Amino acid sequence: MMGRNKTVISEFFLLGLPIAPEHQNLFYALFLAMYLTTVLGNLLITFLIQLDSYLHTPMYFFLSNLSFSDLCFSSVTIPKLLQTMQSQDPSIPYAGCLTQMYFFFFGDLESFLLVAMAYDRYVAICFPLRYTTIMSPKLCLSLVVLCWLLTTLHAMLHTLLTARLCFCGDNMIPHFFCDLSALLKLSCSDTGVNELVIFIIGGLIVVVPFLLILVSYALIFSSILKAPSAKGFCKAFSTCGSHLSVVSLFYGTVIALYLCPSAKNSTVKETVMAMMYTVVTPMLNPFIYSLRNRDMKGALGRFCLSLLVNLGFGHNFVKHTH
Repeated sequence: MMGRNKTVISEFFLLGLPIAPEHQNLFYALFLAMYLTTVLGNLLITFLIQLDSYLHTPMYFFLSNLSFSDLCFSSVTIPKLLQTMQSQDPSIPYAGCLTQMYFFFFGDLESFLLVAMAYDRYVAICFPLRYTTIMSPKLCLSLVVLCWLLTTLHAMLHTLLTARLCFCGDNMIPHFFCDLSALLKLSCSDTGVNELVIFIIGGLIVVVPFLLILVSYALIFSSILKAPSAKGFCKAFSTCGSHLSVVSLFYGTVIALYLCPSAKNSTVKETVMAMMYTVVTPMLNPFIYSLRNRDMKGALGRFCLSLLVNLGFGHNFVKHTH
């Protein structure tokens, strides 16, 4: 009888960000600008890599997939956040919540791609003469396919486990997206299996790629130290400095949020940390990985010159440059 009297929840309400009403418009404009920057920056990178033959190398192949991953990852949460702030309607259907949660796990794709990029840099610096042989197109494609496959399986596992739960009480999610940990707290079913899978599988997916990246870069710097030179240090710093800074930002917030107990963490703190890796990191990646890169700048210059020529303005520009 108790099961029959329970009201099954058909929708959830996202409480969003703790922003005062008078500041809603300011933060809406800020988040909209950040999202547009993320979309345009990552689209530009993907487009340039596909268009410019000079960028058809393993590193930029992984980078194009990383940019596409950042574009999709930010599009899972930010449009819904902007829609909620604009319409003041925080509701999301049950099916929509599960769908958002499924695609949110595609943030794992960035972790796996970062490992592939770290391995690519390791081979390029430690085995420069064998680089093209080791990093063959077949291997690069296989690594990317493996990244997508692992991400899909992990997302499907958590989604199916969550779909079997019953939600019959509170339907207020204290977050700006359908976060798995928040959903488990609202469930009136036994969530022991879900929590065990999060601890074991989630921990492996976060920690193992992070350790692999650290090992790759440790081997890189070890190789540089064996034959120290100013050129070698500059090459290592330009290759690894920006990458490691984003790796630290991404993994630091994820590990602190999901692998460290949340009992002492306030909801506001958890929300801010989530904003860091769902909004800030995808927006910064185009600048850190590509727009400061000499090859990408050259590709952008060639694209602009080609565009000017096609529009009929390039002949005069070329004549003046000569």
